[in-house]
Amino acid sequence: MKFSDLGLEPELLRAVAEKGYDVPTPIQQQAIPAVLAGRDVLAGAQTGTGKTAGFVLPLLQRLVAADGRTPRALVLTPTRELAAQIAENARVYGRYKRIRTQVIFGGVSEKPQITGLRGGCDLLIATPGRLLDLADQGELDLSRVQHFVLDEADRMLDMGFIHDLKRVMRMLPAARQNLMFSATYSDDIRDLAARFLRDPVAIEVAARNTTAERVEQVAFRVPKEMKRHLLVHLFDHGASGEGAWHQVLVFTRTKHGANRLVQQLEGAGIRSAAIHGNKSQGARVRALADFKSGDITALVATEVASRGLDIKELPQVVNYELPNVPEDYVHRIGRTARAGSTGRAVSLVSPDEAGLLRDIERTMRQSVPFLPTPKFEVVAPKPAPPVTRPNVSPDNRGAPTPRPAGRGGHPGSRSRRSGPSRRNRSAF
Repeated sequence: MKFSDLGLEPELLRAVAEKGYDVPTPIQQQAIPAVLAGRDVLAGAQTGTGKTAGFVLPLLQRLVAADGRTPRALVLTPTRELAAQIAENARVYGRYKRIRTQVIFGGVSEKPQITGLRGGCDLLIATPGRLLDLADQGELDLSRVQHFVLDEADRMLDMGFIHDLKRVMRMLPAARQNLMFSATYSDDIRDLAARFLRDPVAIEVAARNTTAERVEQVAFRVPKEMKRHLLVHLFDHGASGEGAWHQVLVFTRTKHGANRLVQQLEGAGIRSAAIHGNKSQGARVRALADFKSGDITALVATEVASRGLDIKELPQVVNYELPNVPEDYVHRIGRTARAGSTGRAVSLVSPDEAGLLRDIERTMRQSVPFLPTPKFEVVAPKPAPPVTRPNVSPDNRGAPTPRPAGRGGHPGSRSRRSGPSRRNRSAF
């Protein structure tokens, strides 16, 4: 089957072809015709299988063309990164149609978003908090929404958005098309679907909580205090003799842990940056852009990045710490092996995490094999260089105080790896 067999109009087929898409994924094959037919949809699919195109493409067709100032389609999603990704896809797919797309989320100034809404909007992609803020200010009218999409619905529930979600739905017209997309398909999701979906088409292209088939999953046993040393070894040599790693998404449980690991990796000469909820949106965007471009080697993230990050051909995901919620493991490793590519997920498992791994394996209904833990070097952290202060005298009172060197040596020095200083290139 090709995209041209799904009933999409020429403008959309042209944009899809320019993206290099030819054969739709299973979720797209089933969802696109159902959405075009006006049916409510409850869809579950493995992460990385093309869910976004499964609802964006038919919505762009159903919206026809620009009409009025207020949105006629609303996509609600849990994270800023996912909202931005969906908006970018909508603009690419709709480049030959007169559809006005706007995206709103927190962490950035609301003024440009208000200006965009006042200029007219057909398709709105939003996170719940910013949407409700602008609606409360009278800057957003949802009374003309004909199509409502709840994306990553399970994550919405995990993040405690259920009350916000109910408020949003009360602002929408009763007569509308409803679509619910999620990577996992839990009983809670079915209960939520029963509240607002009407006779939905149920689509499930894989068993619940299964992982992408092309993800090779392996684990290493290692004491908690030795994890960072093993991780540096893996960056240098790989997990199974494949050679040095050049692009790795590393997951930690906490924001503080992510910041600390970035400092430790930087100290080992590995260009790194952190992405989590305490970072400003500008810092998160810069870190992700640097990671995609290869300016940094390691992007250290909390669960905020387990949804919404679409990185083409990402080779490695590392669980530096296993998640407390088994389903989050599925989303983490789903950042690799996307859109038909292959990838590896490596987990560093300390003795106190054995129970977490068992829960993950029960949830996935498959085991994660352990590889022999390689011998690795334990390197003590480098002591900070002494800070010298100049003598203050009439001759040098106006001279500036020399800036102390960073962890990698003198400012502007080169790291032990080739290329510019990794610390300098990842700073933000």
